[in-house]
Amino acid sequence: MLRTNLSTRPFYNERAVQAALGALVVLAAAFTIFNAVEWRLLSGRQGELLSRVRQDERTAGALRSQAELARRSIDRAELDRVTEQVREANRLIDQRIFSWTGLLGVLERTLPPEVRVQSIRPAADREGGLTVTMLVVGRRPEDIAQLVERLEASKTFNHLYSRSETTNQQGLLEVALEGRYAPAVAAAGPAPAPAPRAVKAGRKD
Repeated sequence: MLRTNLSTRPFYNERAVQAALGALVVLAAAFTIFNAVEWRLLSGRQGELLSRVRQDERTAGALRSQAELARRSIDRAELDRVTEQVREANRLIDQRIFSWTGLLGVLERTLPPEVRVQSIRPAADREGGLTVTMLVVGRRPEDIAQLVERLEASKTFNHLYSRSETTNQQGLLEVALEGRYAPAVAAAGPAPAPAPRAVKAGRKD
């Protein structure tokens, strides 16, 4: 039997096409929902980050203001003086040549009763020596002169001289003394006296 297709249109599988279209619609809807959720999450994170940035900017501004106030309240001359003292102290520590105990011991042995020490500032020079500046207070110039004589006689100070002399409100004499300090001599102290030689008894021939 001869069978022929007399239809004017070719046959299509409409169910497969509809299924494919439905799957595409579902994928597109899922992708759209996913994008919407991600957009909301990213928008929330962006808002949180912007809030943190504003808070950090406010904190930075407050810190800058505090730093500016602190800089204005600092005495530049005093800061330079302290910095120089710290630098000199670090040089002394690095060289390990200065002993506060030795210097205070020398002052304790040589300080007259009418003289007191207000401040001491050691400094290392480029040659590796030590220069000590002391601010001393006394009632009479003779007392200060006695201190200078005793320090030079102890052989621990050389070229000791007065840098400045003023009179304070109490009528006391304030003198800034400066001189080369020899800590090795101060640490050694006076040489001990030689021990007497023992005499051995013997028989004369």
